[in-house]
Amino acid sequence: MKIKTFAKLVRSRQLPLAVRMPKDLSAPVYRASFLAAAATSGVLRHLAQQPLDAPALADELGLHEEEKLLGSWLDMGVRVGDLGQRGGRYRLRSRLAKGLARPDSDAYAALLEQLMRFHAPLLLDAPNMLREGRRVSIADQDGALIARSSRVLEPAVQGVVEQHVDRTAPVRLLEVGCGSGTYVRHATSLNDRLTAVAIDLQSEVVEQARVNLDKWGLADRVEIARGDLRTYSTDQKFDLVTLHNNIYYFPQGERIKVLERARSFLMPGGKLLLTTSCQGGGPGLEMLNLWCAYADFTGPLPHPETLVGQFREAGFSQVRSRRLVPGEEFRAFTGVNPFDAED
Repeated sequence: MKIKTFAKLVRSRQLPLAVRMPKDLSAPVYRASFLAAAATSGVLRHLAQQPLDAPALADELGLHEEEKLLGSWLDMGVRVGDLGQRGGRYRLRSRLAKGLARPDSDAYAALLEQLMRFHAPLLLDAPNMLREGRRVSIADQDGALIARSSRVLEPAVQGVVEQHVDRTAPVRLLEVGCGSGTYVRHATSLNDRLTAVAIDLQSEVVEQARVNLDKWGLADRVEIARGDLRTYSTDQKFDLVTLHNNIYYFPQGERIKVLERARSFLMPGGKLLLTTSCQGGGPGLEMLNLWCAYADFTGPLPHPETLVGQFREAGFSQVRSRRLVPGEEFRAFTGVNPFDAED
């Protein structure tokens, strides 16, 4: 940079931006975008097996005759530090890239893709959305992706499910918002006499869950259907109803009615188990809360005290709330349908 240009930058007070912005902002954004695409496209998986040059990787990905452009993109991965290159072949370099390449890290790869595809664009577009009167609609989200990413919370949810599923007596379970089916699968593994009905609002999620349950050999124990709890109808009564991380999909003003509806499906003495992210958490949960605020089909994340009160107003007794993830506002709420309840 010429001395005259440098002096001009100093006088304009833009020097701190010129020095810090490329390092502090651009590199993390580029890296997150690269890793999300590399995980989703299968690049990380292929490079975890062996180092490959651009033509070989292009063949693996079905990108025939595009190896030059693919190579330029891979070079960006080298630049941000997640790939290495030796002898023209690319390899995984960073611990994060190696971790995301593992098959058991799919939920984290999906979460990263969700952040880049939905959360980051919302932060970028929010003022224009307000100016134009636009909101996020249910058609704007990817139900299958959300079902995958929500599995980052799987250990916490499985742990609390284990505490509320009887191990010996017959159990009838209604799961509302079944996602990929992984939680109802875990419940069936705890009790051979447990049978379930699993519903979800989005048809593509239902189809994926149906495929999964058939693959897991559970089609004869779990009935799955597309349904909205608010309109779902059945003559069956259940010992346990579960809602995992989806209460905020219901507007704030409808939540007592939703909880009442869930209680209507319970046997006397039956229990509702609800897990959810709550307000007051870290940046990730606050971003989720912002996304909910900009969506036309959801409500805000609940405040724990408010949700406890809504349980009680819906007629539940023995209402409890407890944190499932240390230092984070991800909680389990439980309530019992009283034996003397009037429906």
